[in-house]
Amino acid sequence: MNLIFLGPPGAGKGTQAKRICDKYNLTQIATGDILREHLKNETGLGKKAREYIDAGNLVPNDLIIDMMRYEIEKNRSKGGYLLDGFPRTVTQAEALDELLNDLNDKIDVAIVLNVPNSELMARLTGRRVCPSCGTSYHLIFNPPANEGVCDHDGEELFQRKDDNEETVNNRLEVYTKETKPIITYYEKQGLAHHVDGVGTVDEIFNLINEGIDSFVNN
Repeated sequence: MNLIFLGPPGAGKGTQAKRICDKYNLTQIATGDILREHLKNETGLGKKAREYIDAGNLVPNDLIIDMMRYEIEKNRSKGGYLLDGFPRTVTQAEALDELLNDLNDKIDVAIVLNVPNSELMARLTGRRVCPSCGTSYHLIFNPPANEGVCDHDGEELFQRKDDNEETVNNRLEVYTKETKPIITYYEKQGLAHHVDGVGTVDEIFNLINEGIDSFVNN
């Protein structure tokens, strides 16, 4: 079984993806992790990507697709995979379809986590991080025992630059413009399953499971 996770920043995709992969014995394939791995290991693809990054440019679609091909071929025999953070645009979704068709493979369901912007803003701007140990907190959902300092080492917590309101607004606008059309793309294929992303982690996990089971068993 092969899944795609879609949803805006702060929707909880990472948290749910790990639990889904554990339950269904899937390999989580995250674009960001793949890119970092290729860069770190200085693979042929990583060296090509480094040229674009060092020049201040985005890594082009065809190079990302080549990395995805490598990961999918490597993991497809292990019981399936979950794509996290890919595709990000309709162009990438179309390229993914071509790639999977070439490999005689397919996506079974695209899980769409829906969360209102007001909730996303509260989630994303409330995050605080320890500069020493990297522990992440949240002012509302997971506050430190003592305000403003890390539970583990007492270091003063800070807000990452990409967690301020202006940056979050921009990230949500980019998602709406570029990524939301992908939902329509998979809806037209009858593969999209919408899940309310507001609730406890367990409640959302159960809704996702219901959606997966309904697609796989039909």
